[in-house]
Amino acid sequence: MARRVLITGGAGFLGVNVAAHLAGQGWHVTVLDNLSRAGTHRNLAWLQESQGANVEFVEHDLRHHAGLDAHVKGQDAIVHLAGQVAVTTSLVDPIADFEINARGTLNLLETTRLHSPNAAFVFASTNKVYGQLPKNNVACKETQPIDFHSPYGCSKGAADQYVRDYARCFHMNTVVLRQSCIYGAHQYGTEDQGWVAHFVHSILKDRPLTIYGDGTQVRDLLDARDLSRLYQLVIERIDDARGEI
Repeated sequence: MARRVLITGGAGFLGVNVAAHLAGQGWHVTVLDNLSRAGTHRNLAWLQESQGANVEFVEHDLRHHAGLDAHVKGQDAIVHLAGQVAVTTSLVDPIADFEINARGTLNLLETTRLHSPNAAFVFASTNKVYGQLPKNNVACKETQPIDFHSPYGCSKGAADQYVRDYARCFHMNTVVLRQSCIYGAHQYGTEDQGWVAHFVHSILKDRPLTIYGDGTQVRDLLDARDLSRLYQLVIERIDDARGEI
């Protein structure tokens, strides 16, 4: 019998890449998404066409706890990618940002604890939990203190810590991946989020680029296909990864 995975935000950029990868490895994938972001309908259509019966879709918003249990029960793994993704949006509406990122994650964690407590639970956190790193740092160590610096950093950081502490307090198989700049196929980037795709689209359409800050910013890029393989490895080695960041 095929292993089962629930991917929240599975019609988004990273979600559709992870879903396609796991479906290609023989997993039965349930995509849960509220389809609020641009491009999700197109991504979902591509995923269903390319992967067929290995993928099913559920439309649901994680802010709504009711009914979530039906989609969590029986899953071998939960890949939690759904969320509000832009610092700028969090500054405009910090309450919605909190409800989506922090409360939505807690809803999913608690539902998993009650209905699929042995499932691997992998959460997509962010480098924004580190805030403004000192300019003299060559690299960021895993012991780097968190320092949120924005409502988005706060909401993702709170979710990040909830996921970690559900391993400590309830012995769940949770893992946090603090991700940076991901790029690749199926990304509908904007000036606020997904800057690699946004830059490429702007150049192809001969539109001007705006670079904020003083021009000394450094970003590490990771292909979504490589990150998708990491998600699979974490799930398959959950006994080693449980409770880690």
